[in-house]
Amino acid sequence: MIAMSRTPRTTPPLRPDGGRSVRRPAGQASAPARVQPPPAPAGGERLQKVLARTGIASRREAETLIAAGRVRVNGQIVRVLGARVVPGRDEISVDGERIRGERVVTLMVHKPAGFISSRSDPEGRPVVGSLLPPKGLPNLYPVGRLDWESEGLLLLSNDGELANLLTHPRHGVRKVYRVKLKGRPTDESLRQLVAGVVCQGERLRAVLVERLRSLEHNCWVTITLEAGRHHHIRRMCEAVGHPVLRLIRVAFGPLSLGSLARGRWRLLTREEEAALAWLRARAGEKGLEHHRRPG
Repeated sequence: MIAMSRTPRTTPPLRPDGGRSVRRPAGQASAPARVQPPPAPAGGERLQKVLARTGIASRREAETLIAAGRVRVNGQIVRVLGARVVPGRDEISVDGERIRGERVVTLMVHKPAGFISSRSDPEGRPVVGSLLPPKGLPNLYPVGRLDWESEGLLLLSNDGELANLLTHPRHGVRKVYRVKLKGRPTDESLRQLVAGVVCQGERLRAVLVERLRSLEHNCWVTITLEAGRHHHIRRMCEAVGHPVLRLIRVAFGPLSLGSLARGRWRLLTREEEAALAWLRARAGEKGLEHHRRPG
């Protein structure tokens, strides 16, 4: 075996702070010092949280924008996810377009059947945005969706972080629907909805199913979901032989439709805002626990 050896090299001396000094070749000019922008005060907010609150992206999507170098603060590209800013003082832009701070608004709409869960529709169909006043509100987006034929509680908000919290499956926020089924399902059929049915390769299930009342030719039930797929309830009820005749969402997490009339809207109450704040805090605690787990 032939031993290989390296030519010894001189180790740079240690600086007082413990780092190594770097020798510069003779005659080479020193690089100008990089001027760092002053850090935001401790009272600032995380950049991704501010972006999410404006409604342009969820917090996770905002983190992707920051990491890609598409976000500037006061003219400088920021790639640090922990960067803090002060809304109203710091100028924030995404892809060169300035983000103007809007007041955060979340409201509840009682969506009627025959409306699209959208602000506009290229085919000219009725949209839930038309149920709101033309002035006085920022741009609001549906939090989750109700299909064309479905009715009930729909949230509209410009808070992207809240939308992610309420709709992402990992948070397990429950949604409750009052559903009219064709025919009179047996208890076994209702238990099957909880156990799960396979539709087009997807396993669909409900968290809870309760019979409300049986009529001569149909039946009313409540169905609770945590993670909803496309036409989740309609598909699984069809699979057990009882198609949906009417579907009304009556609760979304801690929020209830209550007596809000069909086609009307209202802002959230202080109690409802507090309940959503509790959900945010719980989600944050779960996120910390996840990051602290070994492995």
